[in-house]
Amino acid sequence: MLPGIKLFDLTNKTAIITGGSKGLGLAMAEGLASAGANLVIISRNEKEGKAAAEKIVKEYKTKAIAISATVTSEEEIQKAVATTIKEFGSIDILINNAGINIRGPIDELSYEDFKKVQQTNVDGTWLPSKAVVPQMKKQKSGRIINLASTLGVVGLANRTPYATSKGAVVLMTRALALELAPFHITVNAICPGPFLTDMNIPIKDDENTKKFIVGAVALERWGELQEIQGAALYLASAASSYTTGSLITVDGGWTAR
Repeated sequence: MLPGIKLFDLTNKTAIITGGSKGLGLAMAEGLASAGANLVIISRNEKEGKAAAEKIVKEYKTKAIAISATVTSEEEIQKAVATTIKEFGSIDILINNAGINIRGPIDELSYEDFKKVQQTNVDGTWLPSKAVVPQMKKQKSGRIINLASTLGVVGLANRTPYATSKGAVVLMTRALALELAPFHITVNAICPGPFLTDMNIPIKDDENTKKFIVGAVALERWGELQEIQGAALYLASAASSYTTGSLITVDGGWTAR
């Protein structure tokens, strides 16, 4: 590392975060903003996106804008990337966070359920990555961070759509890391464990879920949203300059057992 470089300083860096208006996405946006990054919040919900951007500007004094777009629409994502370049002149960081989960036994799920999860979680990671790569190649630098999951590396019953999609994100991360390494673009994934996001609130009071949290998670609790920030900040910053194709598991020790 060159003298004078602050490892975790993101001043004047521009980060795009999909699904960045709430949950882990907003937590990561705030984490990057606390290090000085300018933020582009992509959300399907225009109102929520604007509220998130306003919160970041007010609390962290960085620049932030919201763009309403669907990660499964190539046209909308391309427009969002073009707007980001016009507004900030660069794209230094992309966090592919948008995702959905549909649970249930395989014989009770529809094929449409399965396809919907793959489209959002897999296509919705591939399309934004494809869209930012030309700019990152031009800059000869960039950080792509994918939100995979512990269920991308271990199995869990009644989660075939989600586990399949996150397993695909893990391998997409590794393949893309190899492809983009010559251009000084790193690609890594964060694998969150049980965080109490909107996606998990419906099952938090289920007795089996409670037993799982206490019995399988070493720290015996749900993750708090801000606890994802350290991994995101590391992968977005100069501190991770020699890290690519890697998975960082943030799961309270679940997969250690």
